[in-house]
Amino acid sequence: MKKHLPNAVTCLNLFSGCLALCNIFAGNLETGAYFVALSALFDFFDGLLARALHVSSPIGKDLDSLADVVSFGVVPGAFLFALLTQSGTDLPDWLPYAGFIVTVFSALRLAKFNNDTRQSDSFIGLPTPACTLVVASLPLILANDRFALSPYVLNPWVLLALTLVLSGLLVAELPLFALKFKSLRWQDNQVRFVFLLLSVGLLLWLWAAAIPVIILLYVLLSVVSPAKPSVA
Repeated sequence: MKKHLPNAVTCLNLFSGCLALCNIFAGNLETGAYFVALSALFDFFDGLLARALHVSSPIGKDLDSLADVVSFGVVPGAFLFALLTQSGTDLPDWLPYAGFIVTVFSALRLAKFNNDTRQSDSFIGLPTPACTLVVASLPLILANDRFALSPYVLNPWVLLALTLVLSGLLVAELPLFALKFKSLRWQDNQVRFVFLLLSVGLLLWLWAAAIPVIILLYVLLSVVSPAKPSVA
């Protein structure tokens, strides 16, 4: 029975992603963003549960990627499509569809991850959940705009630039650390602890506006203290 628990949690990730999509296309972008957060939570815990129970299988790996391509591939593309559609009336008709470039590159990122033996203890390229959290934070920023960011969030060229930057980061040969703790010793996890402490502080201070800053911090910390991809 226990060997199926991680896959059940993965299915909850997929289900939450489907609910996020339903809300996005119904115009409830803020609710969709909360379902993305739920998907990310399930995505974190399915791996944690699999490691804790010492269970893994090729089916579980494939199921995880299939769930992720919906929750962290189709969903961010749908968010960007919706935001680009809202961002103005004088836009080229094709522009909102450019948001789905992120979907294409997310699928490429997941395919690379499944076949890259260097990514067992670290990542190469931005993980798809991190990319999606950046995009999903935008409706939350609009809903509670304490910092007058709406003109930037709804600027179609800013959104297009964000789409291209995130797409590039997804497949970039950029080593990034993973939040996998083999021990709780400070000397083994300095970058992870610093990142988590700064992230909590930023969230308390900036709320949703902190999420893009946190992902930028994640990339910068990885560059300053580069992860060493393992070679099988």
